[in-house]
Amino acid sequence: MILTVTLNFALDITYELDRVEWGRTNAVRPVGRRAGGKGVNVARTLHQLGHAVTVTGLAGGTTGAVAREELTTSGMTDAMVEVSGESRSTLVVVEAGGEVTGFSEPGPEVSGLEWDGFADDFPDLVDGASVVVLSGSVPPGVPVDAYARLIGLAGAVGVPVVLDSHGDALVHGVAAGPAVVAINAEELSGVLGSDEVSVVAGAERLRRHGVSAVVVSSGPDGIVCVTEEGSWRAAPPERLSGNPIGAGDAATAALAVGLVEGRSWPERLCDAVAVSAAAVCAPLAGSFDDSVYRRLLARLEAEEIGAS
Repeated sequence: MILTVTLNFALDITYELDRVEWGRTNAVRPVGRRAGGKGVNVARTLHQLGHAVTVTGLAGGTTGAVAREELTTSGMTDAMVEVSGESRSTLVVVEAGGEVTGFSEPGPEVSGLEWDGFADDFPDLVDGASVVVLSGSVPPGVPVDAYARLIGLAGAVGVPVVLDSHGDALVHGVAAGPAVVAINAEELSGVLGSDEVSVVAGAERLRRHGVSAVVVSSGPDGIVCVTEEGSWRAAPPERLSGNPIGAGDAATAALAVGLVEGRSWPERLCDAVAVSAAAVCAPLAGSFDDSVYRRLLARLEAEEIGAS
């Protein structure tokens, strides 16, 4: 079982329409509404790849209840923990011409008591997990070292962690020594405080903080991984258009699968590139086009690279 953590659980709403006319009423095509947040997107991808997955995090209010109901009907195990605040909604607007615009609420205010209760019970959830995936932002009230605390709890029982976050939560989490850090190129520059360092050199600098591997996504330009065993790069063999929201989460799911199955890093990297590109072809975050995934995977090869 793979355990995914979504501290900032959400109800994801997706609008598809020909073109947004700002300042006017816009008619949308059928609306997508389902449970979301980065960890949930990871879980959906894992489920589609055939892996047993349990979803935990913080959920509250009517929005949280609606999202949890959809989560259960999707075939994943719901282990969300209830809080008193109202879970957030996110809105993604996808235009026919390929323009994608997202809106994200901050999330509920979580009390110190609620957060401590979640963390205290976390070891029970980790028990039986082969990998833990920590994804996304933390809601108001949750301390910036939240992921560091959870990484320590998982590490205490020998369960590796994949971390995909940003800002202070990422910085503190990296210091706790997760097995894998998944990050995009923009976030890497932010963590390092400079955009003048190459992706490979920046990832190596981050890895030296005690992380086994750093995986950096550059969107359609592909993914680079810098590990204890070496560094590789892979990129999609063709350009694909669609909804990029959730593509990075699909890659994170592939990295978790690679840990579970003990794949080589070139194999993990190719899988991450293929499934993230295939996710762009699916209308909703957390899904991927299986035929595109298999077609790309058959054509992908990872290139070994040196520091630069």
